[in-house]
Amino acid sequence: MAHLQINDGRVRLNLSRMEKIGALRSSPEVKLSDIESVEIVENPWSSAYLKGMRAPGTGVPYRILLGTMKYRGGKDFCAIYRRTPSAIITLKEGPYKRWIFEIKDMGEIKALEALI
Repeated sequence: MAHLQINDGRVRLNLSRMEKIGALRSSPEVKLSDIESVEIVENPWSSAYLKGMRAPGTGVPYRILLGTMKYRGGKDFCAIYRRTPSAIITLKEGPYKRWIFEIKDMGEIKALEALI
């Protein structure tokens, strides 16, 4: 499972080797100052949160979604599994508008919220 790593003013969403293969990309990283907001959602699979179509990546509805979701006006990076609580990090700049990922450790999210 993906987890957050905060070092020297940068935030990285560390992916496991299998997640990198499934997402067809490496772990995304941004400056801490590029984070606009952090939100916790109970069910990330709803159309209120997921937009567009997956390209590239791996997806099985309600089981796994790894990779990029592209839509008019932007794209999101997703690493979600089943119907478990997830975090949505909204970004000000960078290649992605949002990161949507399953929460591995709530302490990581709390630490990030304290810094922004």
